[in-house]
Amino acid sequence: MKLLLTSAGITNQTILQGLDELAGKPLDQLNVAFIPTAANLESGDKDWLIDDLRRLSFLKFKQVDIVDISALPKKIWQTRLKEADILFVEGGNTYHLMYWFNQSGLSKILPKLLETKIYIGVSAGTIIATPSIINADFESKPLKEINEEICHQGLNLVNFMVEPHINSEYFPESTFENLEVQSKKYSHPIYGVDDNTAIKVDGDNIEVISNGIWKKFDK
Repeated sequence: MKLLLTSAGITNQTILQGLDELAGKPLDQLNVAFIPTAANLESGDKDWLIDDLRRLSFLKFKQVDIVDISALPKKIWQTRLKEADILFVEGGNTYHLMYWFNQSGLSKILPKLLETKIYIGVSAGTIIATPSIINADFESKPLKEINEEICHQGLNLVNFMVEPHINSEYFPESTFENLEVQSKKYSHPIYGVDDNTAIKVDGDNIEVISNGIWKKFDK
């Protein structure tokens, strides 16, 4: 299984090099399925989503498709995900994203898809790849207002958790100091990563690739 778990996408050359190593072929031969579902519950300016799409466009992939698993019938999104080489799971509301992975059925078929595809997570897309999304619990409140089932369990693709956006001006609570306190409540080790850091997973090999800062809190 190949994963690139990021805080803010492909933000620098080091993370891009990590993707190149996972892909093993030129990017212009690869199809990307961009899954924006987590962003649907976020209000306000979507410049961050636009920036992620723009960066993908600049990288000259063969194709960048947009596949919203909450808006399309399974027979449509499943076909389009099968045609992709990379599943790019965008950020937004972590709990809304987890709900739709479960509700759509994607959670069940994802391990099979990832036998031949690369999973790139951004923020919420990274958090749901882990065993637990409880570190994003503050994002569960909006689901109660729209009667979506709240699930704290992630996809369990890896055996650690991830806290994105360390020291970001947009997420003032995401600091190493706060994470150290919170990590004592979790059952799994957790990586705190900033927006210039990613975790590259290639089978059993786990490597942090970074132009920024990160820290792992073990159990």
